[in-house]
Order: sequence, then C-alpha cells, then structure tokens
Amino acid sequence: MRRTIVAGVVFGLLATACAVDDEPEILSFDRPGVLPAGPSALTDRDNGDLPSPQIDLEALVSGGPPPDGIPAIDAPKFRSIEDAELSLDETEPVIVVDIDGDARAYPVEIMMWHEIVNDVVGDVPVAITYCPLCNSAVTYERTINDVAVTFGTSGELYASALVMYDRSTESLWTHFDGRAIAGVLTGHKLEPVSSPLLAWSEFKAVHPDGRVLSRDTGFSRQYGRNPYYGYDDPDTPPFFLRSDVDERATVKQRVVGVEIGGEAVAFPLDEIRGGEARATVASVGDTPIVIFWLAGQNSALEDADTSKGRDVGSVGVFRIENELTAFRAEGSAFVDLSTASEWDITGRAVSGPLAGDRLPVVPHLDTFWFAWSTYQPETTLFER
Repeated sequence: MRRTIVAGVVFGLLATACAVDDEPEILSFDRPGVLPAGPSALTDRDNGDLPSPQIDLEALVSGGPPPDGIPAIDAPKFRSIEDAELSLDETEPVIVVDIDGDARAYPVEIMMWHEIVNDVVGDVPVAITYCPLCNSAVTYERTINDVAVTFGTSGELYASALVMYDRSTESLWTHFDGRAIAGVLTGHKLEPVSSPLLAWSEFKAVHPDGRVLSRDTGFSRQYGRNPYYGYDDPDTPPFFLRSDVDERATVKQRVVGVEIGGEAVAFPLDEIRGGEARATVASVGDTPIVIFWLAGQNSALEDADTSKGRDVGSVGVFRIENELTAFRAEGSAFVDLSTASEWDITGRAVSGPLAGDRLPVVPHLDTFWFAWSTYQPETTLFER
C-alpha cells in the first residue's frame, strides 16, 4: 500500500538497522581504552565464538575487489581553496564536514575511488564514507571506547551498499547506519556527524578559509573520471541488489531521507526542487522543519566526467524555532517571512535582523530510493 505524508518531514540520520528483527543489547566494555579481542568477521565470520550477526550473512555480496581493494585514505592531505580551483568545477559535488569551525571539503571525484577517508576534523577522529552505488555520504565519529579506530572497505556489499570493517577488531559495519553487524563489536553503533553534499561553489562561499582533500592521495587514480558512467539513471537497476525493492517509487529515484522519533520519510527530489531555489516548510508531530533546495550541483554519477552530469541541486534540512514559521525562495536566497532575513543553503542568516544566526541542522541523506527504503522499510513517501 502506498503511504504518503502531506507537508511532512522528519529529523536525524538512520536510526534503525536493516533486516534486524530485534534491537541488540547495548555493547558494554570491560574497561576504557581497550577493545575486545576475538575472531575476525572479515575472514572467520562463521566462528562460533562471535556474537550472533545482525543480518543474514548470506545476504552479503562480493562487489568484486578484495578487502581494501578500494583503498581508504588514511593519511589525507589537504590544499587551499585557491589550489583546488585548478581542478574543481563550480558545480562539482563535495562532502562537507565542519566541526568547531574546522571546515573541510571531500570532492566526490576522489571519494568514489576510495569510499572512506579516516581523518581528524576539529580534533575529532572521523570516518567520511561515500557509497557510489547508493549515491550517499555519511560521516561518523570513529572513536570506540576511547580507542580511535580506522576503517577500510570490506569488498562486500549489503543491499548494494558499502560494508566497512574496522582495523582494530575486523568487525563489519554498515555504511548507512554505522552499526556493527558482524564481529566482536556486533551491536555497537557509531555516532553520526552531519556531512551534506554541496556544490563546490557553495562550499567556497560559506567556508572561504576551508581546506580541500588533495588528489595527492598516494594512489594513482583517474580523479575526475566516473567509473560508474551512466549509473545515475532511475530506470536502470542497482548493482548487486538481491532484495526486493519497494514499488512505491522508481528504484533509483533520488530522494532526501530524514528520520525523527523512529519515523522515516523519503522526500523525492522532484517534490522539493524547482527553479533556482525552493523552500519546503513541513513538520512531523510538533517539530517544524524547512528543506532548502538550491540549483547548481551536478550529478557525479551520470556522465563519464564527474563535472558534467545533470543539475540535481544541493539540499539543506533544518529545524524551525521561535517565530520562524514560513520561508520562500528569492533568487538563490531563502527568506523567512517573519523577519525578512535571508538564509543560505547551510542555514546561515546572511542578511537582515537575524544576520549571523544559524538554523539548527537536521542531518539528512541524499540517496536512491532503493537504498533508503531497504534500510528504512517503514518509511513514509512524501508527496505534495
């Protein structure tokens, strides 16, 4: 049955693990600074000494490369905006992480070849992850029981999505919800960090002193070329997907996924985009939300050149507080009707009585329908 929500939106990152019948017990540790030892879920996942996995391990599919065949970046180098201008076009997508004013951009043209960057941003150890087969970027704090771990690619997929492993215990983790699904850390969940996809031009405007992941990664790759040419086509099937797909929307339709209070909603991109910019005011329960959409970010997965795909725009999702109850788009700015202040795509007031204020960020996920609906099977599908 098709379920819809009218003028509704929800908050947060994915809160439910896919295909998990029962919520696992919260993992406890014997003492801080020490992770449990045990068999590797990467090489010995059927070992009876391991906790029961959170998924049917038969559902894991080899994506082709062996573990670390797609190499994570463990010692990232960065360059200035001026240097990055030489290789990035204005509309190219970048993953943005900003912790305590330490703002960094991770170009998708690099991330699609590596999928994971183990970094420290604002003194916080984080793992920036990108799954090209799901067109999704998710970032997590990578400190577990006071131990800063690093992550690598397992070479396997679950529901056509990246499966990671931590190098300390070799437990397996899902990309979408940061949950250990097999191994000694089964049941542990990583803390998410907001990391929206923005156009390069938008990152520069908001973070003029920001830093940009360098192409000097230590690996020889064709950065700027898309190895998944033509993948961003809603009428083509996902790679390596074994599960059934919710038929309420096209398999690879682009959606913005959000969740709050255990409720999930997918916002089809076609429902929230329009013109140069568009603001969608909505709510879930007593929580008012606004979604900003701004033209000017291209798809990196459509053309052979990562800078030549169609315009899919950038999205920001924010909680509305106090007197702010309605917004409209004016050119490339978003104006609240209560104070006439202008806001940018990151939720920053750039002019008017509230200049300098910021709207509270609601983490969201830009992804394909098949991925969101698989990990959030009870999701509601938004339509106006």
